[in-house]
Amino acid sequence: MNVEQLNFLLRDLADEGLLRKDDKVLIITPPNGFGGVIPLNKNEIEVVLDSELERKSLIPNGSYDFVFISSSVVDAKFIDRILKIDGIVALPLDTNLSNAFEHKPNFRVAYLRRYSSIIVALRKTSPESSSPKRKLFQWEIEAKKVALKGLEDVLLEPPKQSLVKSRKYLKKIKYLPDLMGDSSLEGYERRIFIGVGLPEENKHSIEWFKKNYPKNRNFEIHSLRIEPEEKLVPKTDVPDWLSKHLKEEEFVVMKAEAEVVEEMIRKRTISLVDELFLECKNDWWKSGKKKIGRAYWECLALYGRLRDEGVAVHQWWG
Repeated sequence: MNVEQLNFLLRDLADEGLLRKDDKVLIITPPNGFGGVIPLNKNEIEVVLDSELERKSLIPNGSYDFVFISSSVVDAKFIDRILKIDGIVALPLDTNLSNAFEHKPNFRVAYLRRYSSIIVALRKTSPESSSPKRKLFQWEIEAKKVALKGLEDVLLEPPKQSLVKSRKYLKKIKYLPDLMGDSSLEGYERRIFIGVGLPEENKHSIEWFKKNYPKNRNFEIHSLRIEPEEKLVPKTDVPDWLSKHLKEEEFVVMKAEAEVVEEMIRKRTISLVDELFLECKNDWWKSGKKKIGRAYWECLALYGRLRDEGVAVHQWWG
């Protein structure tokens, strides 16, 4: 990030109310530095090289209202100490330091935006807890809420068959790891993909996932078979399977049909899924002159509800 981008970022943070008039600001930079930082309002801005922080023990607790870090050698514990309650720390998301803040329950995501890199701003909500127990993955929860705003727009009417067959619509999908700037997903205990449907459908969705989903880590793959109603085969209870085999701290991607998803919502297991490819058979699917499935507006309503539930949902067209 150069000085022009930094100044633009600081002004944007000020517009969002995260950098306030008269805030005392610390900018920590590597040896090449920024230089030429433009003070905002009446802010006292101090630019410090990371190599000059040997005497950081001399900095009093709660000295700063706002800290921006572009260096990877500063530790999160130090920032926690010098930052005031309700203060803001901003930093690139793809750094070791941002990973360290994941385990601090007294910080909440307040801002997430893409510049030359993705910048996250965290608000310090309370003193550092003396308890080693981490609150319920607040980092992932808050970061995901912000990231959901970057999902591709829902199609307000079904696509043409020619578009689906060409697979061009797949290029518009904005995947959750990319939106969160966390392509490695290393902060999660497990990374899992679940295909739910007929055996041949699951085979197709699993092949598609392996080929297209952006990932730098291995995923566990599970196929939950849903047989046609007319077959005398015990039906898989998907919500029950999820509750027995998944935990909140795992990253779960799923492809499933609307009826299964609605059952997951009713049984309150939808929160175990981070990203969902929703297949919603509607009157766009036709068999001769007979229409099958639900009205398209019902699919849109379900899509909206899933967004409200905090799920990164995409439309799946087969």
